[in-house]
Amino acid sequence: MATWQRNDAPGFTLVEVLVAMTIVAVSLLAALRVATQGVSHADELRGRLLAEWVAADRLAEHRARGDWLPVGMRTGVRRQGNLELGWREEVSATPNAAFHRVDVFVFVPAQPAHFLAHSTGFVVDPSESGR
Repeated sequence: MATWQRNDAPGFTLVEVLVAMTIVAVSLLAALRVATQGVSHADELRGRLLAEWVAADRLAEHRARGDWLPVGMRTGVRRQGNLELGWREEVSATPNAAFHRVDVFVFVPAQPAHFLAHSTGFVVDPSESGR
């Protein structure tokens, strides 16, 4: 019959080492996932910032030119940074005939229903501004 001898040597058993390695692996995977999500959120914020600039630029351009925009919808594409962004302007009448409301929506052209930015402004009829 075989006899079992107790080994009093210091150290860890194989099971203890495997459990510790599993804990470390799971922790590293969780940290990697958090880092990856942080990068994707940073890209989303960057895209939204550039889209806000496009919307503000569209409204500032109309104010600078003194444009009197007809009621309706206009679309276009603008490159901002390294992104190609689509924009849609919806011009609507207001109770005061001297003003038109301009809503600018900015989106990625592949997803026109998902707006990255939305700004609203007003344009003044140049023929009414002298009153």
